[in-house]
Amino acid sequence: MQGGGSGTGLTQVSEGQVQIGNSDVFAEEKIEDAAKAAELKDHQVAVVAMAAVVNKEVGVTNLTKQQLVEIFTGKITNWKDLGGKDQGIVIINRPSSSGTRATFEKYALGQKTEDLKGSIQEDASGTVKKLVTETPGAIGYLAFSYIDDTVQSVQYEGVDPTTENVATGKYPVWAYEHMYTKGDPDAATQAFLDYMVSDEVQKGDVVELGYIPVSDMKIVRDIDGNITNK
Repeated sequence: MQGGGSGTGLTQVSEGQVQIGNSDVFAEEKIEDAAKAAELKDHQVAVVAMAAVVNKEVGVTNLTKQQLVEIFTGKITNWKDLGGKDQGIVIINRPSSSGTRATFEKYALGQKTEDLKGSIQEDASGTVKKLVTETPGAIGYLAFSYIDDTVQSVQYEGVDPTTENVATGKYPVWAYEHMYTKGDPDAATQAFLDYMVSDEVQKGDVVELGYIPVSDMKIVRDIDGNITNK
């Protein structure tokens, strides 16, 4: 096992250093060489959903896509312009290499963003939550599994960030958790992948850790964001 993010997992499985490479994003989104990406076989084992979170004192509980874009591109810099407190906005962002950031930008903002002067970058979700909790005017984004009552989760276009709304397609800010193999897995690797989608794991560990079992999803989404009902 080794940490390092989606890019690391995909690179290592592509180069044959590991049997399974974990990723928050589709291989084609991270591996520039299309032929190398095509060698990898996708096994989707869970769904991770995320929400914008703000410091509880800012006084904002709902943001539209356009408002989020204007925050993360520096066009709106004070919460009073969004109906909140007269407080400067402090962005807690993830590094450009982050799969979480890629998902948030793709499905919440609809565009990539540049790192703004004065924004803070943190790679660890626990640290992001701590900074949003302790920093006046802060906004960041977290997987559902990290959200608790120390921060204010924000509705997206008036829709609550809940697992039910994700599963039915009402809430769009989510991604598959992929386990990639290079070609077809060998018997031992396949046995582990089968275990990952077993009821024991899906209804136990996956739910307990704050993720969504793939079997609970009522919809399917492809790499281009196209949604079909199961």
